[in-house]
Amino acid sequence: PARYFDTKTTEPISFFLSGLEELLAWQPNSNDDFNVSAVPLAKRQPPLHSRRPRTLVCHDMRGGYLEDRFIQGSATRNPYVFYHWRYIDIFVYFSHHTVTIPPVVWTNAAHRNGVPVLGTFITEWTDGEKLCEAFLAGGEEAYSAVAEQLARIAQHYRFDGWLVNIENTLSAAAVGNLPLFLQELTARVHSAVPGGLVIWYDSVLKNGTLRWQNELNDENRMFFDACDGLFTNYNWKEEQLERTRRLAGQRQNDVYVGVDVFARGDVIGGGFDTDKSLRLIRQYGLSAAIFAPGWVYEHLGKENFLQNENRFWGLLAEYLSTHSICTLPLATSFSLGMGTSTFLDGKDEESGPWYDLSAQDIQPLYPEHQGRLTTSCCLRDAWCGGSSLQLQGTIPAGEERVAVRLFSLQMPAPPKLFVTLLYKMEGPQPDDFTVALEVTTWDTGTCLEGNPTSLPEPNGRHYPRFLPAPPPGLAKLLAACHRGSHGWTSRCYELELQDCSLRDLSVIVSRQQPSLQETSFTCLLGEVRVLDTASVAASPLQVHSVTASQLWWQ
Repeated sequence: PARYFDTKTTEPISFFLSGLEELLAWQPNSNDDFNVSAVPLAKRQPPLHSRRPRTLVCHDMRGGYLEDRFIQGSATRNPYVFYHWRYIDIFVYFSHHTVTIPPVVWTNAAHRNGVPVLGTFITEWTDGEKLCEAFLAGGEEAYSAVAEQLARIAQHYRFDGWLVNIENTLSAAAVGNLPLFLQELTARVHSAVPGGLVIWYDSVLKNGTLRWQNELNDENRMFFDACDGLFTNYNWKEEQLERTRRLAGQRQNDVYVGVDVFARGDVIGGGFDTDKSLRLIRQYGLSAAIFAPGWVYEHLGKENFLQNENRFWGLLAEYLSTHSICTLPLATSFSLGMGTSTFLDGKDEESGPWYDLSAQDIQPLYPEHQGRLTTSCCLRDAWCGGSSLQLQGTIPAGEERVAVRLFSLQMPAPPKLFVTLLYKMEGPQPDDFTVALEVTTWDTGTCLEGNPTSLPEPNGRHYPRFLPAPPPGLAKLLAACHRGSHGWTSRCYELELQDCSLRDLSVIVSRQQPSLQETSFTCLLGEVRVLDTASVAASPLQVHSVTASQLWWQ
């Protein structure tokens, strides 16, 4: 069927639903098994519902369902990718189809990085009025059926809820039932999807007129009260933020103030000035909804996209709270889910562009220190996948080392950790530098390293012990300790901790010899793994009853 398989290539594709009939007729179907997300939502700290301002990203690009619709990837050159997951809380996939089911590749990438994904339910123009009249003015049975279907769709495809956007006028009967519909949809999503969300877009008022308010007020508050949050329109002024905060009270973090990166209309900021809007929004303790950050790709072009993307998010970083990883194992090759080649064990196995967000790895923080350090993605060389993480910087005169924070962690430390690292120094004198890992712990007063007689490290910094060879029982799994090749160096470490809580994982680049001159370096990171020894040593679960379906022989 053309909905599920691309007519030219027969490959499985993601799809949307148009109109009320398609929505009500939807049933799970064996043809769309490919569209079910295979990656559960990773835990992270702080959790979504903690009380702090959040950041939502709403992805709207040329109507949606572009090359990202190919579930098993495509040979796309210079595709759009998003990878600053550590800095955001919610990802919305937006299009103008009635029911936008997020392409599963986005759900997989976001979930691997701990970010929930929402689809969009939208009605607009005259057709939207008719659609709303049919299901909202039709009474409880009609709107309940729509709420039930939307909740079932999110549950079946394993994404996390809906943005609801009613952009057309409503009759008195329809607007009267709208809060009841929102309440029912929210309750059904909460029960069908753990941690599910329903967010309302600032559009229709309580009397049914379509008039964007750019704030929370008495005209739209009834819709905010019926669901998990409000996404405001983009043309706000500072006094509206003040009024919104006052009216939202305890729920101020559930108001996502809209910021259009394309800066359409009378807005503050946009483009590389988006930080101006965020600064104001955060002054009032409100959450932010960044709309169409794909501006970087669409407006500035594909050529320097990765560089421009790092610049865009780097400018916003001080207004975004970062998220910690809180489960082990942590293993990543930093792949973006795209590349100009496919690498395996440091070797370029297959030249040619590819794009598959499901293959995107856990993404690190992307720290920038003006003039001292940049962290970026390198496509020309990788250990595994399509890219490595490139650290470029200078060690200042008189100093010996630079520390680059890759991940913030928040979890009790297991008694024994294995940490592995693969890296490659570039430049004329790679042997002038050493590269190592540093693990920091929270200062709990009880945290000890190694045996009970050792003294606690000042400020909780630990340098795991270098292992020339993996311990006997783990040799197979930790083949990493010996497996550097194609210019990559492999390192294996062990760290024993007692009563500690993990805080950060950083990479340290040091010079071999002290120097009174500043020294520049370029280091590629190919892979980092942090493993709990006990669970690695345990024998893996046996797998039973494997079935294969949807086989297509060519």
